[in-house]
Amino acid sequence: PRSWMSHHLQSTGVTPTCELCDAVRMTTWWFENDVCWIAECESCSVPMVVWKQHGTDPADDDRSFMLDQLHRVAEQHGPKRFWIDETRRSIPDHYHAHARRVMGW
Repeated sequence: PRSWMSHHLQSTGVTPTCELCDAVRMTTWWFENDVCWIAECESCSVPMVVWKQHGTDPADDDRSFMLDQLHRVAEQHGPKRFWIDETRRSIPDHYHAHARRVMGW
């Protein structure tokens, strides 16, 4: 039988073995609400938005909201020229996006 904690984590959309679900504050955080959080990516030092639900397919409204917030934060705290990268490389099973530096600028 499943434990209460595993049932609770599953019902809230959090996966206990996911680094993004853990959401440890190791870098600067600029934004957080009930949909997402935005912090400096530990690996590439640019703003990164993370969906608070564990999964890869947020609803269109949530996705648009997250990308708008990432753009807003990146304009203030990100590289001078950036592009939004939604490719999930090292954590492919949890939606997140980066405001990556435009190379050559």
